[in-house]
This record gives sequence, structure tokens and C-alpha cells, in this order.
Amino acid sequence: MTKVNNEMKLNIAVLPGDGIGPEVTAQAVKALKAIAMEFNHVFTFETGLVGAAAIDKTGNPLPEETISICENADAILFGAIGNTKYDNDPNTKIRPEQGLLGLRKVLDLYTNIRPVIAYEDLLNKSSLKIKQIKNTNILIYRELTSGIYFGEKKLSDDGNTASDICQYTRSEIERIAHLAFKAAQSRRHKLTLVDKANVLASSRLWRKVVQELASQYPDVKLNYLYIDNAAMELIINPRQFDVILTENMFGDILSEEASVIVGSIGLLASASIGDKHAMFEPIHGAYTKAANKGIANPIASILSAAMLLSHFGLDEEADLIRHGVDKSLKLHITTPDLNTKYDNITTTKVGDFIEDFINNPEETNLNFTNIHLGQSTII
Repeated sequence: MTKVNNEMKLNIAVLPGDGIGPEVTAQAVKALKAIAMEFNHVFTFETGLVGAAAIDKTGNPLPEETISICENADAILFGAIGNTKYDNDPNTKIRPEQGLLGLRKVLDLYTNIRPVIAYEDLLNKSSLKIKQIKNTNILIYRELTSGIYFGEKKLSDDGNTASDICQYTRSEIERIAHLAFKAAQSRRHKLTLVDKANVLASSRLWRKVVQELASQYPDVKLNYLYIDNAAMELIINPRQFDVILTENMFGDILSEEASVIVGSIGLLASASIGDKHAMFEPIHGAYTKAANKGIANPIASILSAAMLLSHFGLDEEADLIRHGVDKSLKLHITTPDLNTKYDNITTTKVGDFIEDFINNPEETNLNFTNIHLGQSTII
């Protein structure tokens, strides 16, 4: 990363992955290229294999070449990972998901940040009542490189007993807790720790460490919820939450549950941050059966690109992308998971619209709407 005057030079690793990953990632890259052109930045992109796509070509879900590309990049734009042919075979030892877990570990991407925002124009798309979700704005901080997903795993010789160890160290908890407290300071000054301290020793360590750190952030109100209660409260009254801090598996579950609030998992972006590296990705999976049909929602991937820009202090650029997303939702330029007004809006057309908005933010984009819906255009 270099910056001369207002020009930013970024080398971005692009890992499209599997299923719908390549389609949605292409739209995020399109938005980033439009931003670079409008703001006189220089973004270069280098593509790498990961997941099932990497297994098919190399036998390895995370090839050394991909690791090298990511280690030498300023940021990573990730698509999606997984394939049903691996899901249906519990005996398969090499799995696509190992590529993502391995990448998080080798780059030490220990903090996952997931915004959950209830968009005004999509409140009626949620399964929940509008009065429950209106004005919801949550930031979930999930620990990403430890816990039960990375702990020691055992299977008995007879194959009838298995175990997964959930282990955390003080330093692993401290480093993400500091980030969550600081995020709360810049928002509504409220942090909720989600754990299971009444049952789990690892959760009791989380609670002890976070309590000790709280004195360093006297302007942040610290609350606690057990994971089962938090899962219920997230549905009953999501507006009560500001920043949620939690361990790996609990964060995985809560962030997926949060997609119900916003109306589509295709709207949720995320950032995975370490001390040296940062990766940005939609939280949805590969959704293999929808691949190459033009129905995949690219907005989460495009919003992940906005988070990438914000990470490097390019807030004006990030806001322009977010405003483009807002406009696409308002004009119903969305894929079928959200769209009831038009039936011919594809993944690519959503990306085209947001690219057009970046290039022409002062226009209404109504001409764009007419052109791409096959209607007559008045100039």
C-alpha cells in the first residue's frame, strides 16, 4: 500500500472460490475499479485458487501459490467456498472449507467484523415484524482463529466416540476484546459479551478477561448474555444491541441468524482482520445450485469491497459504494431473493447499476433502469 497526495495504490488478492463466489466477486471488483477511476487510485488485482476449485486443480484447498499471493497483497477479496459433493460425504478428509480455515490461521485473521443493518427499503422482506427490526444497526465481533473449530479433534479407534476441544488463551481474548471496545466507543458505547459462562470453562475465561479490560473503557457499558438467551433476544429485540463480542462458534451462529433481520443473507458483508493482513468477504456460502444462473445477490460482496476501502481510510469512496447499494434497493435493482417488481434483474445487472452510480452519483439512474429493463428511454 502506498499513498501519494490523494492517490492510493493497493494490490488486492482476489479469491473467487466456489459456486456463486466468482459471480458476486466479479461485481465487487467492478465497483472497486469504478472507484479507482473516479478517485484517481491505482488498484491491481491478482487472482488465486481456493476451496473446491483449488482441490479440483491442485488437490489442495489452499495451494502455496494462493498463500503467497495473499501474503504479498494489501488486502484480500474473498468470494465463497464449498461444494455439495463434499458435504454429502462425511468420510472425505480434504474439504473446501479447510482452505478458508487455513487462510485465517496462516494470516492470523483473528477478528471477524460483521455489520447487521436493517435497510429501510427492505424492512418488509424480513421474516420478523417491522416494528421489531426498524433501525437495527449491530456490529458483531467474532473471534476467528481459535476455539472449537481449531481445537484438538479426536475420533476413537472404533469410530463411535468423537471430541472437539474448545480452547482459548488470555492473549487471544484480549486482542479482539480491545478492538470491540474501541468500536463501541465510536458507536453507541454499548458492548455485549455473549458466552456460556454458566457451563463452559472457556467462557468463564472470556468473561474474566473482558471484565478486567472494561476498566480501560469507562465510557462503554458492558453487558453479558448467555448464547441461548442472546439468540432469542436477537430476534425479539435486535435494536438493543450495539456491538456484540463473542467466540468463534457462537459468532458463526449469531451472524447467520442475523441475516433473518435484514431479509437476505445476500446483504451481509464481513471483514476478517489481523495485525498484518485483512480479508473481506460476504458471509453467505457457495450456494452451488444457483451458480451461473445470474440469480446470486452480489450486494454483500460489493459491501465487503466498501469495508475494504474503509479499512484503508477511504471513507468517501466506501460511502459512495454504500449509497449506490441504497439506491439499488430503493429502485428495486436487486436479484430475485429481494425483487418482486422486476423479474429480469441479474447478478451482473446489479453490479452494472452500482458501477453506473459510482460514475454518475448525481443522476437519478432512471435512464439506467429503463435501458436495462428493456423500456424506452427519454434523454
